Amino acid sequence: MNPLNASERRQAILKRLSARPVSASSLAAEFAVSRQVIVGDIALLRAAGEEISATPRGYVILPAATGPTRQVACCHDTGGMEAELNAMVDQGCTVLDVTVEHPVYGQLTGPLQLSSRYDVQQFLAKCAQSDARPLSDLTEGIHLHTLACPSPEAYERVRASLLALGVLLRDQ
Repeated sequence: MNPLNASERRQAILKRLSARPVSASSLAAEFAVSRQVIVGDIALLRAAGEEISATPRGYVILPAATGPTRQVACCHDTGGMEAELNAMVDQGCTVLDVTVEHPVYGQLTGPLQLSSRYDVQQFLAKCAQSDARPLSDLTEGIHLHTLACPSPEAYERVRASLLALGVLLRDQ
């Protein structure tokens, strides 16, 4: 197979990212270029208006949400993360991201794209293998999650589950 030129490679990358998350390293191996070339390709695609998100599992083009998108405010220590995330995906919602308020940088958001217990387990395994701390550690456990929900009822079930776990942040 002849190597692709840069434009052809970027078009091929877009096709790959529409199916599932793919790491920069995997794309680099597939297209026989360096990881840094892929990072540059992604930057150029984003600058051209492509909606590419970097998730813990790799780059992906996110599908448009079909149901309501809502946020929940939570507070827990690192040990509560698995139960919290499972409570959300168990109700059919996708955990799109996590957001904290940083005193210097303002709002910091990390994409998650977790839709199942398998996704949660993969995310937790990556956290365990890393020296990095969850964003919520910066704010003594207080954080927001943006959820894509299949229905308003699913969102209410998430709130009830998080309340039962004692992690839903509410007015005092």
